[in-house]
Amino acid sequence: MSSDKKDQTEMKNPVTQYPQPPFKRQPQDAPGSVNRMNPLPDHGEETYKGSGRLKGRKALITGGDSGIGRAVAIAFAREGADVAINYLPSEEGDAQEVIKLIEAAGQIAVALAGDISSEDFCAQLVKNAAKQLGGLDILVNNAGKQTAQESIADISTEQFDATFKTNVYALFWICKAALPHLGDGATIINTSSIQATQPSPNLLDYASTKAAIYAFTQSLAQQVAEKGIRVNAVAPGPYWTPLQPSGGQPQDAIEEFGKSTPLGRPGQPAEIAPLYVFLASQESSYSTGSLFGSTGGLLLS
Repeated sequence: MSSDKKDQTEMKNPVTQYPQPPFKRQPQDAPGSVNRMNPLPDHGEETYKGSGRLKGRKALITGGDSGIGRAVAIAFAREGADVAINYLPSEEGDAQEVIKLIEAAGQIAVALAGDISSEDFCAQLVKNAAKQLGGLDILVNNAGKQTAQESIADISTEQFDATFKTNVYALFWICKAALPHLGDGATIINTSSIQATQPSPNLLDYASTKAAIYAFTQSLAQQVAEKGIRVNAVAPGPYWTPLQPSGGQPQDAIEEFGKSTPLGRPGQPAEIAPLYVFLASQESSYSTGSLFGSTGGLLLS
């Protein structure tokens, strides 16, 4: 672990910069909470320093209460964006922590609780975000459902349906509702996964949705390029978020989570947020329809 997490400019060895396995078993009920994880994840609360790259932008982030979405919300706010976050009602406590961090950065913060597996809610989510933010420039589809099962025989139709509704259908509904609000220079960033190209046997339904997200991103990017709207996807590897101990991985896998990467540890949400900032900013103006990996050295094929 780094001896000085508050200094993000200091050169550090990425292998030892953050906690390494073994970790303790730590089962949680889904969707889980960042405050019950051991060690606590780093979302950049103390480390991320903005430089105005998103000044005046208005962003909607799903799954913004915890994990990668939380880190992105913090980074966007510190880069000058007003931010609306979506989350499940049961995640209100974590979400309010993020709202306070956005406001502490001097930006407008909008909390929009609800279940994105509902088409009606997705439409209302975008409408409310655009209304309360005064527009919409950046959409981050990040919320996801992941439940590990050793065999296809163990995956119920209800689980399969819920995973696709949350990870793929919601992506479609939210993008469709958001596009009329997005103008020249707007960006959509979808969260795919290394599972899209390197699927694990116990994540059959989840991996399938992440591959669908990659294809969706490539197709939509071609549709909207002439409108000046860019669409990209991020592919995280093993990241230390509540998604993992709350059913995303079996508990024996939590003990060694991230060990199989070349860097030998899981990623922390603070390490991937700058990639979302880059894709949301004008600095990535020639990038669209692409998949950007942050995998600890695991290869995207």
